[in-house]
Amino acid sequence: MSTDKFAPQTEAAKIGRRHFLKGTAAGAAALAVTPAAQAQNPSAFAASYSAPSYQQIQRDTGLLEAPNPERSVVRPGSDLMVQVLKDMGVEFVASNNGSSFEGIQESIANYGAPPNQMPEYITALHEESSVDMANGYGKAEGRPMAAMLHGTIGIQHASMAIYQAFYSGTPMILIVGRDDGFIQAHTANDMAALCRSFTKWDAQPKTLPECLEALQEAYRQAVTPPTGPTVVVIDMELQKEEARDVVVPPFRPAVIEGIDVATARDIAQQLLAANNPRLATGAFRTPEGVAAAVELAELIGASASTSATQGPMGFPQRHPLCGPGADTAYDYVLGLEANSPQLSLQRPSVAALTATRDTAGIGFGGLRANAPAEGRGAARPQQGTTLSIDAQASIPAIIGEVSRLMTPEQRRLIDERKARHAQANQEARMSALRDAIEDKKKGWDLSPVSTARIYAELWPLIMNEDWCLASPSSFSSSHHMQLWDHNKPYSYLGGQGAGGMGYGLGACTGAALAARARGRIVINVQTDGDFNYAPGSVWTAVHHQLPMLTVMHNNRAWHQEFMFIQYMAGVRGRGTDRGNIGTTLRDPFINYAKLAEGYGMKAEGPIDDPTQLAAALQRGIDTVKGGEPYLIDVLTQPR
Repeated sequence: MSTDKFAPQTEAAKIGRRHFLKGTAAGAAALAVTPAAQAQNPSAFAASYSAPSYQQIQRDTGLLEAPNPERSVVRPGSDLMVQVLKDMGVEFVASNNGSSFEGIQESIANYGAPPNQMPEYITALHEESSVDMANGYGKAEGRPMAAMLHGTIGIQHASMAIYQAFYSGTPMILIVGRDDGFIQAHTANDMAALCRSFTKWDAQPKTLPECLEALQEAYRQAVTPPTGPTVVVIDMELQKEEARDVVVPPFRPAVIEGIDVATARDIAQQLLAANNPRLATGAFRTPEGVAAAVELAELIGASASTSATQGPMGFPQRHPLCGPGADTAYDYVLGLEANSPQLSLQRPSVAALTATRDTAGIGFGGLRANAPAEGRGAARPQQGTTLSIDAQASIPAIIGEVSRLMTPEQRRLIDERKARHAQANQEARMSALRDAIEDKKKGWDLSPVSTARIYAELWPLIMNEDWCLASPSSFSSSHHMQLWDHNKPYSYLGGQGAGGMGYGLGACTGAALAARARGRIVINVQTDGDFNYAPGSVWTAVHHQLPMLTVMHNNRAWHQEFMFIQYMAGVRGRGTDRGNIGTTLRDPFINYAKLAEGYGMKAEGPIDDPTQLAAALQRGIDTVKGGEPYLIDVLTQPR
């Protein structure tokens, strides 16, 4: 909720507010008056019309030069805002241009000597895409990037992507520009209310110092469980304000509490007393949480489950201790962001926010009390005893107590147990892999190409690379779960959160932003229906030279809906021959390779011969490893 300190401004007029194009707006309104009305009251028409000035027209058409060569503002407030983002380690700010945040945008480009390089301004072609990029980046790195939105219309364009990020519990900072002196339809007294029900926290500061503090608090709130999107509405006048002697406050990182020492000691005693302990693990906040879980598993010799094939920040799938272990009769199970029949440590979910954030009483499904669990950040059914506390922050205390209490004899037994688990898990892995390979052979030589063959042919090309599968995989049958090794916190970024379309391409672009400077490549198995919602991220990937391979899952339909309509027609006894109406992408077919080339991306296809797939994938991987994105259009089986 907005605090009093950062409460929305409600006055209709502000002293010092700019009146740019005020005359143009009035003139447009006057021109809308009918000729009959003009004839009846010509003086009123004349009075209502004020011709825009030369400077206003020039600025609106992008031709206005600076008023003089000397700096009219020596230390603009927006420079300090950028410094705050730098201090917090925010690498990127994605945005589609908007006049309400032009002060911040100019500072991102020019602040400092030499001019600023971080945060880097990422050019998006749609606000929804910019937030999807922040979602993909946040999932891959476990920390926020920022997206800027232009007023009321920017929030509304971006609202679907914000909603998805909220369901996923993805940390991000949304900066909304507010310009009350420009186009009135683009502004409001409380713009954050448009997305308050599906964001974690928002503020609308009234002064420059409050603005700097609000940006810092937005970061802390975003990364503190329950993690999620936060919003800061920043007035244009604060961006332009002469900062004078305002000082950027030192950034205080978020303090995320774990269990107390007594609870850690009790857990440690339970783990050491067990003959066959197990860790049930879910998604941690950051890669550091994954590393801590691995350390604990190795210390106590526990087998571990993983969520790495469902989303990011999971226990490494091919770690020797990951699997059922040598004995499935576990006598003590510790849940770390996962359910346990004994004890679970689980941070609160975003569903816990709805009591205070859903002020409109919308009651979003999946976030209501007792709703089924959906998405990484949604409420989860409970069993056993659950402590509503962050597991990642709690593990170090447990490790400390286990290390202090462990005897030499216990260490010897633990080493023997680890060896038994490793052998059993390897055998289970190889058995499951053999079964999966046999299953994936079905339809191997079919045309259009089977989705299993796409994943199977990709794996040997990327298995020795640092890779991230950033696209949702449910619509392509998730073959990577059985065929690939998910050993990094970012190996698979999971689904859309709220199950909405238009997410994949933007999220993969955001993951590729994270990958670019880290020697990583991003794989995007891109569904065709999703692609068409917001294809502009193709241009962003090219413009910013992102290492992203897009393989089109082009089944020329919204195939799930196609199946639903066919089923509905069938049960009504009407036949299925007209189920294609409104559900297929035909007449004409879409050529995604040409679309990508139109945005400047190297591409090939469409490919319908499965024997041509491997060579095309190799060309794509080689191009992406060279620092350029690539798209391969593949005509595919439905799933």
